[in-house]
Amino acid sequence: MGTRWSVRAVLPAGLGASAVHAAVVARLDAIVAEMSHWLPTSLLSRFNRAAAGSAMVLPPDFADVMARGLAIAAATGGAFDPAIGRLVDLWGFGPVLVASAPDAAALDAARAASGWRRLGWSAGDRRLSQPGGVALDLSGIAKGFAVDAVAATLARLGVVHALVEIGGELVGRGVRPDGQPWWVDLEAPPGMDVAPLRIALHGLAVATSGDYRRGGHTIDPRTGRSTDNGVVSVSVIAADALSADAWATALTVLGPDAGRALAAGQGVAARIVVEGGDETLTPALEAMLAD
Repeated sequence: MGTRWSVRAVLPAGLGASAVHAAVVARLDAIVAEMSHWLPTSLLSRFNRAAAGSAMVLPPDFADVMARGLAIAAATGGAFDPAIGRLVDLWGFGPVLVASAPDAAALDAARAASGWRRLGWSAGDRRLSQPGGVALDLSGIAKGFAVDAVAATLARLGVVHALVEIGGELVGRGVRPDGQPWWVDLEAPPGMDVAPLRIALHGLAVATSGDYRRGGHTIDPRTGRSTDNGVVSVSVIAADALSADAWATALTVLGPDAGRALAAGQGVAARIVVEGGDETLTPALEAMLAD
């Protein structure tokens, strides 16, 4: 998936580390084959190249990610959008590097051809329709899905206690060998004096989004341009990593005020760090820390 992964687990008797490794690699390879924006042969890339008016019946994993991604896109007013692949490529965040920032005309054209509302989605038969020119990019949600998928794979193998990480996104199940929960420190932007915040991932997941992780740019799907709202980092704690991943992306785009307001209304537990090191905790996170 273009990033590192790790699993810390208490293995039941009879289950070896090599078997766990093989199962995790196979699961991740299957996800990449379906949803990678970087792999030309992936199912996602084939959809992006599909002719206008065509449709594709998605396999269950891909369909799950699309259904939940579209729901979060609707809930965030498009601050999270799984259909901005053309904008991602135009800014050079995709498989092809670009020499300079795109001009206004190119941005407007890419934005007009993008967006989750242009997709035709039928959940009943998992059918996704291509209106023509729409390019999916699931980088704001697929990694979280992969973390959840690895945790589920471990559970099927009989692993009850585990901490799974992919590229800084984590999910904890059960407890450590010493009986303690899987404690993690929320990621802080480099060089910023932000008070450490430790979370017990006991049946929880965490994801962090921010400009410092994206080379200084976060795309606002609603404008096609880089955000300039002062947000440096957003960490979201949720029951699953997919939700944490997508909501962290959305709140980064929305900014500190609108992001906190929406998170409060949706019950999203998040820490928002802005330039200068000031931070905002949403009501759901404050309640979590008070328990």
